[in-house]
Amino acid sequence: MTTTSAHIRQLLAQLPECPGVYQYFNKEGKVIYVGKAKNLRRRVSSYFQKEHEWAKTRQLVKHIADIKYVVVASEQDAFLLENNLIKQYQPHYNILLKDGKSYPSICITREDYPRIFKTRKIIKGAGEYFGPYSYGNTVDLVLELIHRLCPIRTCAMQMTGRGVSEGKYKTCLKYHLKKCCGICEGKVSDEQYKAYIERAKKIIRGDAHEISHQLLAEMKHCADEYKYEEAQLLKEQYELLDKFCSKTIITNASAGDLDVFGYEEDGEEVYISVLRIHNGSIVQGQTIEYHKQLEEPKEEVLAMGIHELREQIKSENQEIVVPFIPDFIDEKLHLYIANSGDKKKLLDLAMQNVRQYMQDKIRQSSRLNPDQRAARVLGKLQQLLGLEKMPVFIDSFDNSNLQGSDAVASCVVFKKAKPSKQDYRHFKIESVEGPDDYASMREIVRRRYSNLADENKEMPDLIIADGGIGQMEAIREVTEEQLGLHIPIAGLKKDDKHRTNTLLFGFPPKEISMKVTDEVFRFLVQIQDEVHRFAISYHKKKRSISQTRSELDDIQGVGPVTKQKILNHFHSVKRAGEASAEEWTELLGKHLGSKLYEHFASKISR
Repeated sequence: MTTTSAHIRQLLAQLPECPGVYQYFNKEGKVIYVGKAKNLRRRVSSYFQKEHEWAKTRQLVKHIADIKYVVVASEQDAFLLENNLIKQYQPHYNILLKDGKSYPSICITREDYPRIFKTRKIIKGAGEYFGPYSYGNTVDLVLELIHRLCPIRTCAMQMTGRGVSEGKYKTCLKYHLKKCCGICEGKVSDEQYKAYIERAKKIIRGDAHEISHQLLAEMKHCADEYKYEEAQLLKEQYELLDKFCSKTIITNASAGDLDVFGYEEDGEEVYISVLRIHNGSIVQGQTIEYHKQLEEPKEEVLAMGIHELREQIKSENQEIVVPFIPDFIDEKLHLYIANSGDKKKLLDLAMQNVRQYMQDKIRQSSRLNPDQRAARVLGKLQQLLGLEKMPVFIDSFDNSNLQGSDAVASCVVFKKAKPSKQDYRHFKIESVEGPDDYASMREIVRRRYSNLADENKEMPDLIIADGGIGQMEAIREVTEEQLGLHIPIAGLKKDDKHRTNTLLFGFPPKEISMKVTDEVFRFLVQIQDEVHRFAISYHKKKRSISQTRSELDDIQGVGPVTKQKILNHFHSVKRAGEASAEEWTELLGKHLGSKLYEHFASKISR
């Protein structure tokens, strides 16, 4: 039970049983955590009435010196106030929203004759911004379409209506290439230029279908009026827009306007993605990343992500598709999980996007800063197992034999989450007769750590057995009972299909479940694959040597070079024993060839 000060106990007794937001302060008076609650007394008291599994939560409770709260009228008010206070104070123990300001947006400048371009820098008052977009190619596709359908200027000239009327500007090459309307010389009216900008806004907002219908109607009207050149131009624009719509539409227009959210976790990192749908088309996508500080439930994190993402993309859609129901969200919104139809396809696409984003971030992090990745993985493993120190030095063991013969074992070493191949060791089992994995494990563990102790070398921070409880116990018997070492021991348990699915730790061992997508899980499987590969390769080599030695190595006059020549030619000792005298003579000459032929012939005759 957590020890609670008299001051905190007094505050807990005074808390009301109504919705609100609470703030935890440390002894320096700094806000270290902000939370919301349907019932303030019940929620806040729960922090002090039980022993928490997560070390971070225990640290939070230990540092709480004061509590303040704000009573609100509804859960929705509590949700919004919590969000604002977290952004204001950035408390140490709250979920950390990782900044996504590097995502591009589309800017329509506030000028007499606006320009439209992609930017990563938001300047307040400089223009109207749309985005940000997590997929840069989406921005490029939209801008390409806009500039082909709306020949607005792309130059950075400070152009005013007065300057145009006074003839201060001249058209450039883009006008003559028909990529600009020539507004600088008044080639089109101000009203026409504004119409181009409004059309561009509709494309950005996802109203491309409306523009398509307008172009089709104008094209038919021009054809009826025998204005074939204008009709042909409108037809080209219509086909271009139709091609664009075919790239973005993934369902029919009956899907309406909705936001679709995807959610994925990788340890303490959380990724939430949104697809904004308008008239059945994806018009915007965005992904954010959170870093969990405590054991926040996914329902609570998703609720925060929905609020944050809808704020970022400025969505007013009332229909929300989610992978699971969040803890709380605006009661005016209609939330549901799609199980079939077009909305299910959209949900699958949102989940695919968020998983791809997560994998890209992991790969990018590993590539750009492998040391940081190693520290993150080992830190997660330390937290998962509750180790006193980070497992920088890891040993892993595996046995290999064929029906009890040629028994060998191997130890692979990982240092700073990387294979340390110069420290790998092979062991030939010496004291065990027959296929006894546990006895073999005890022998090699004893030899491994006795050698390290004799040479006064560093011991590992963690031992991983490529097996279950039996292998772990065999290792423990040697390290603790015989050698007096206290090294944490973990095991990797396989399912019925011989696939690793569970981590074992402690005595008696407890199962620690992990997702196959978890970074720590992938690291442990890497270790397991490596020790298995190393053991098998040594076993094959040793078995091959033992199978050929009795036949060739004991024959006088047959050295390593001749032996290899025989095996390269016949591929096996058995086939060599069946060869004719002529084959032996042709391969090794009359004298040595006859000798080898007589050796194998005498065995057959016996």
